[in-house]
Amino acid sequence: MPRISAPTNAAQRAETQRRILTAFGELLFSHGLPGLTMTDVARQAGVGRTAVYNYYADIEELLIAYALDETERFLIGLRESLQSLDNPVEQLALYVRAQVEDLSRRHLPPGPAMGTVLSPASFSRLADHVGGLSVLLQDILREAMAQGYLPVADVIQLAQLIHGTLSSSAARGDGTPDAVDRTVRFIQLGAGARFDDAGSLPVRVTQPAAR
Repeated sequence: MPRISAPTNAAQRAETQRRILTAFGELLFSHGLPGLTMTDVARQAGVGRTAVYNYYADIEELLIAYALDETERFLIGLRESLQSLDNPVEQLALYVRAQVEDLSRRHLPPGPAMGTVLSPASFSRLADHVGGLSVLLQDILREAMAQGYLPVADVIQLAQLIHGTLSSSAARGDGTPDAVDRTVRFIQLGAGARFDDAGSLPVRVTQPAAR
């Protein structure tokens, strides 16, 4: 590919790349990953197959690009949504709900299952990027413990258990509202959260830590 520096060409390239990623996501949702080809993606995007190869060498590289792009956009939106909540147990609920719905929508192999699809190098690259999700969850858990809404525990281990539960939930493929609600409450209670008699408002289980 020739080097492109003109703003109009750059914008055109960005638009083509966005169409390819969007088409890939649509095909993941409608058909899943097995058997998906670059030709399928090109046809869905309305571009030539050569154009797809100009951006991505193969389906694995396209999968990584899609996963990284979606994860980055997901993180930005999730952080913005979390700012509207003060209680960390409610933030945990929002995090879990968003993760379950996002995994169901994207139809990506969840968590460690990506390791069976990708090469070790690609999986490591993806794991490094999505580490931001784990950091965000750990921050929520630490704040909940500091405020007394969760019992003190190993934050890293608890975050791993929560992500394992989310992966299992996504693998079951049940994204109905009732199923999501059950997953949210299961994780909250499993982390040690407790609620008032109405079952709606989180209550403290320990004294807040001194700041």
